[in-house]
Amino acid sequence: MASNDRQAREERARLRTYQARQEVHVRKQRRRTRDNVIAVVALVVALTLATAAQLFFFSGGPGAPEAEPTPTPTPTAPAGENQGDVPSADIAEDRTWTGTLTLNDIPLAVELDGAAAPQAVSSEISLIQSGFYDGTTCHRLTRDSIWVLQCGDPSGDGTGGPGYSYGPVENAPADSLYPAGTIAMARQSQNAYSHGSQFFIVYEDTTLPPDESGGYTVIGHVTSGLDQLKTGITDAGTADGGTDGAPAVPVTISGFTIG
Repeated sequence: MASNDRQAREERARLRTYQARQEVHVRKQRRRTRDNVIAVVALVVALTLATAAQLFFFSGGPGAPEAEPTPTPTPTAPAGENQGDVPSADIAEDRTWTGTLTLNDIPLAVELDGAAAPQAVSSEISLIQSGFYDGTTCHRLTRDSIWVLQCGDPSGDGTGGPGYSYGPVENAPADSLYPAGTIAMARQSQNAYSHGSQFFIVYEDTTLPPDESGGYTVIGHVTSGLDQLKTGITDAGTADGGTDGAPAVPVTISGFTIG
């Protein structure tokens, strides 16, 4: 009888030991599964943030950048190659062009430097004289270290262009400083041949570091009206109060002349 009791106790002890080992094993499995899930979630979050940052910077403008700004001309050309019916670089005639860009009811006197940026200025002259910009909007305003108003997208959302894209980057400042009043072309990040119709006006001194393709093509500058642009449009900030978004004051190009 005593022998049977001892055997029963030993069997119960072995059972408890087995159950304890099983519980430890199950806990390890659960911990391993949980750690794997956390790792996957962290990777997804990291990739999402990286993609969001890339889109913010590459969307056709300065980044923020492209900006770059960012906004992208279409179609997109392979790096190092124009695409579509790009206007001849001879249109700029190696001279300074003057005109007026009217945003809402605010006239901005502008000068475009055909000698410093012949391809970009030729494209702009062609677009301006064809009436391409009339009625288009300025869809993007950035603030807080990057101070630009981006315009020239016929789609109004940063995705449109003139049906061609071109390069290379021309007349980018060596010190990466774009003084207030600068007018420059938006492009995709890492692609010097993605210029189209989108341009940006720098309304306060801004530093835009170059990427591997260079900086941003400066086509000219605002010679008068910048103070009115600031008080009438940019000082109001963005529609959502952020540092990068649609202007709080809707902006339309009501006129653009050059000659």
